[in-house]
Amino acid sequence: MHPSPDPGIWLAAILTLAGFSFLWRDNPFFKVMEHMLVGVSAGYYLVQYAYSALYKKLYVPLVVQGNLLFAGCAILGLMVFARLFPKRSWLSRYPVAFYVAAGAGYSIPSTIQARVVKQMQVTMVNFLDQGSVIAVISGFLLFLGVVTVLLYFFFSAEHRGVLGAASKIGIVTLMIGFGASFGYTVMSRITLLIGRFQFLLGDWLGFL
Repeated sequence: MHPSPDPGIWLAAILTLAGFSFLWRDNPFFKVMEHMLVGVSAGYYLVQYAYSALYKKLYVPLVVQGNLLFAGCAILGLMVFARLFPKRSWLSRYPVAFYVAAGAGYSIPSTIQARVVKQMQVTMVNFLDQGSVIAVISGFLLFLGVVTVLLYFFFSAEHRGVLGAASKIGIVTLMIGFGASFGYTVMSRITLLIGRFQFLLGDWLGFL
């Protein structure tokens, strides 16, 4: 056992143990750690966003490069703070409307491309011409899952007969998908837990 002499590692270990103390019950040590985590995170992201938005995306193009088009961006940004003044709060609607419209115009095509078009392209691939048995089976299961899930959400006809059987397959496909997503989430959390134990036993106490 060779504990680390680094004060930073000791502080990190104490805060880690304070976080684990919530397993016993809610206590002052956990509350202190929780407030520190929220405060440090808020301060860090505030500095990061201020640097990337105000300096890199406004000051450099406007002042250093002399691009006057960014003056309009600065004005729109200042108009957001009009909400702090009740008589002038209507001015904040313009930058908010511009932001929502620009965000929708940017995100909707990319979302459709990633979640609809790509899904259709993969589904339409001839899975019988993939070269290996595993690829053929994977392609067939993907095609079957997509079709049956779509049929499950087809409510214009009663789910009986062939449609009912396909809907049941669609339900199984959805449950497998949700289970895989949940399993991936749990696995990522377990990975973080293992990392904390490795830090405590290795970097802090020197057992590893």
